[in-house]
Amino acid sequence: MTTATFENAITITEKAKEQIRKLMTDAGQTDSSYFLRVSVVGGGCSGLSYKMDFDNEIKPADQVFDNKDLKIVTDLKSFLYLVNTELDYSDGLNGKGFHFINPNASRTCACGESFAV
Repeated sequence: MTTATFENAITITEKAKEQIRKLMTDAGQTDSSYFLRVSVVGGGCSGLSYKMDFDNEIKPADQVFDNKDLKIVTDLKSFLYLVNTELDYSDGLNGKGFHFINPNASRTCACGESFAV
């Protein structure tokens, strides 16, 4: 397990952090051992999609990012696609939901849920 600093890290905005905390509470994941697992999977209209889950088991090759009171964890393969990515949340008129601001993506779909490198 590697704990990273904010250089080459996955970060999260305060608005996204608040929404994730709310979702964790709604799902009954109030135990402090739970964290947000972010991964990249094949699929979507651009080839790769983001996946988010709550988890409480860190695997040996996981990359761990402490964003103050919320831990983000990703597997090493996904991290290669997510270096310097920021997770944001929007509740505005242009669409409600989580958005990944990924500088590694060469193309994204209109919905923002899939990307290509």
